[in-house]
Amino acid sequence: MSRLRLVPNDALRTQAWANGAGTTTVIASGPDADWQWRLSIADITKACDFSPLPDTRRQFVALDATVQLRFSDKHERSLLRLQVTHFDGADAPHATLPEGATRAFNLMLRSDAQGELIARPLNGSMWLPARESWCWFVHMLGGRADVHADGEHVELAAGANLWIKAQPGERVCIEGGGELVLVNLLASLPSA
Repeated sequence: MSRLRLVPNDALRTQAWANGAGTTTVIASGPDADWQWRLSIADITKACDFSPLPDTRRQFVALDATVQLRFSDKHERSLLRLQVTHFDGADAPHATLPEGATRAFNLMLRSDAQGELIARPLNGSMWLPARESWCWFVHMLGGRADVHADGEHVELAAGANLWIKAQPGERVCIEGGGELVLVNLLASLPSA
């Protein structure tokens, strides 16, 4: 089984928001059409209300510019670029864009699905731990990287998406420079 699998661009689906404030590109979801987890990138072009998603735990990171989120209880979160936040999808916030339009990466989890969203710079080498039944997803936000996993190798350019499925004890290394979004997910890899 290949440990490294690129997501082809033609596998991505972009759909308009019902409120017309942006679009969402779904990168992957699973394990079936009634997904328990979903990875997507939203293009937010103007101030808007997010759609409520009951029974969904959201992890969200602004990729290009600051986003201000205001929730129903009137509390606000001002998120700097690459700052991750978690919130209940049923409490759909109102978003404002003090610095203009941005993209945002979303990890959505339902039921007993587990995962963690991380956004960070890459400067040199980093190692990813391999755990039984967990996989890694990498979105290369900017720059370039080489990914090595147990003898396999893939080069990533800006905009590339990659699944990594390594077994405990196998070494996974990402080397390069730029910025990336990582998701550590308890899931089987989606089918190719």
